[in-house]
Amino acid sequence: MSKLSTRQRTLASELNFGGYGVHSGQPVTLTIAPAPPNSGFLICRDLGSGHTTLPVQVHFSRITRTTLCTTLDLGDSVSVATIEHVTSALSGMGVDNALITLDGAECPILDGSAQPFASAILEAGLEIQPASRRFIKIMRAVTVRNNDAFAALEPYNGRALDLEIDFDSKVIGRQRMIFDWSPRRYYEDVSRARTFGFARDAKILRQAGYALGSSLDNSITVHEDRILNPGGLRYEDEFVRHKLLDAIGDLSLGGMPIYGRFRSYKGGHALNAHVLSGLFSSDANYEIVTAEDLPLNFDALDDLPEGLSAQPYLRSVV
Repeated sequence: MSKLSTRQRTLASELNFGGYGVHSGQPVTLTIAPAPPNSGFLICRDLGSGHTTLPVQVHFSRITRTTLCTTLDLGDSVSVATIEHVTSALSGMGVDNALITLDGAECPILDGSAQPFASAILEAGLEIQPASRRFIKIMRAVTVRNNDAFAALEPYNGRALDLEIDFDSKVIGRQRMIFDWSPRRYYEDVSRARTFGFARDAKILRQAGYALGSSLDNSITVHEDRILNPGGLRYEDEFVRHKLLDAIGDLSLGGMPIYGRFRSYKGGHALNAHVLSGLFSSDANYEIVTAEDLPLNFDALDDLPEGLSAQPYLRSVV
């Protein structure tokens, strides 16, 4: 394992996005900027008139709601919803430190996947920082359940996710995906998977204040036994891949990448949050280790998408 591959990474330049919240339907702009070593993912809200909240860590302890998305409390009655696609792209592409700033209460949905964020990271490139990458190494299995649904974190010699979904729908049905993480595999096999929903639920969701910005441009819509989107699916099993995308984003709220295996059946944002809470309920469940301490030659750290440059550390980030 090369020395540079064990170092933390931030963005080589600032990224900017504009769009609408999938649930609020409100316009929002979002910026992802470089951040110092050991800061993890930070987030703040631009409240206008020159006022911005203090940056806080994107962390599961700040989760206030998991209905259809992950919502964080930033303090002082300020919240941010639908953070999971942004953090999924950052984590999936191998970014360790970043500052997220947005001027609304919900991250932009863009095309419903993490690809716009991942592609922007690809274009900007990464900067290698003078600090060792740190991981949460799973030492003891933790499982949380809700009837027959469950989520688990288990010791494993690598970084893997094993997700299975089961919907009473001919279009979706039962799908499973086993994914061994690397930035290249994330970019190629996961990042393009879009969020999805059922046409039969649209009216009820909108009456409850959800999906106000949802459309065929940002969501796969299933109606009875067919998909309404003119272009069809991006992957044959796009539904389970999006659930995996969400899980990667939610699990990043542990504060560091997880070294171990995540398993889920009929899971979602709530179980993802609960399994993190269960993991950190006992110090015996995990250890914080550096990349140099990993028990194998962790080639995934070097497996970058074609075109993604990782440049040596050149400057300070303040």
